[in-house]
Amino acid sequence: MPETIVINGRSIDRGEKVLTKLVISKLPSGTVIEIPVYVFRSVHDGPVVLLMAGMHGDEVNGTEIIRRMLSRKMLYPLKGTIIAVPVLNIYGFLNFSREVPDGKDVNRSFPGNRDGSLASRVAHRFLKEVMPYVDYGLDFHTGGSSRANYPQIRCMLNDYRNAELAHAFAPPFIMNAPYRQGSLRKEAGKLGKSILVYETGESLRFDEKGINLGIEGTCRVLHHLGMMANCTDATEPTVVCMKDIWLRAKNAGLWRTSINIGDHVKKNQQIGSITDPYGEMEVRLNAPATGYVVGLNNMPVVNQGDALLHIAF
Repeated sequence: MPETIVINGRSIDRGEKVLTKLVISKLPSGTVIEIPVYVFRSVHDGPVVLLMAGMHGDEVNGTEIIRRMLSRKMLYPLKGTIIAVPVLNIYGFLNFSREVPDGKDVNRSFPGNRDGSLASRVAHRFLKEVMPYVDYGLDFHTGGSSRANYPQIRCMLNDYRNAELAHAFAPPFIMNAPYRQGSLRKEAGKLGKSILVYETGESLRFDEKGINLGIEGTCRVLHHLGMMANCTDATEPTVVCMKDIWLRAKNAGLWRTSINIGDHVKKNQQIGSITDPYGEMEVRLNAPATGYVVGLNNMPVVNQGDALLHIAF
């Protein structure tokens, strides 16, 4: 752990608790856009852990996880440093949007470019200012619009550090997830840093169970690293899934399902149907594999190709 951390020109020494703000850009109105960064440093040597949410501005469950931990004063480490970023994509947060105003996804824009698009500039600034200090991180996400995720950790399980932290978090599901081009997780991996993604719920909706499991899992990771004195044991067993598959709509229409997120289904089991709005057509849908339903589309009106059901096994 470094003696001094410098973020946004602010030096933060051991034992300090600081809120600093990364100045990213300005709105056309001239309003300055800043990213609040909370830094909690122990006097004792230890790892630097990043807790980050709001990469996609409409994914509020992670923001709420970090907010509750901040308000409950749970982020004062016994050793090492915790860096907490409740909302990275301030633009999307203000506009209830996944993207920044230029329509680009920050989590497909790493390592970024100082002179690039807005999303690229956000990624570049964060990577240069914060990531050099980070050893481990939890990146909180949700499902996309109307698509809910059951609480899960996603990481590259062939990296023993990822596997160790994932099992310490002890979520209901651990999913082996390849890197995605332009993601923070992939860029961090290149730098030898372990970033785990925690997914729960859907965008613009609080998922109370997933929020509580996220807080408890974060505490278990911090306890595992010796940064927190106590934690709560997981009440659900963890299922490790190495593969996954999506069922997509072959027809447009009204989507109904007979299963719930988190259920175990068998291959060819009927899981729902798509009908037209007029009662003239009905297509029954069967599970494409045996496994657990870790993602579910809650939108009743779907188009051809829409993702309906995510099964992990």
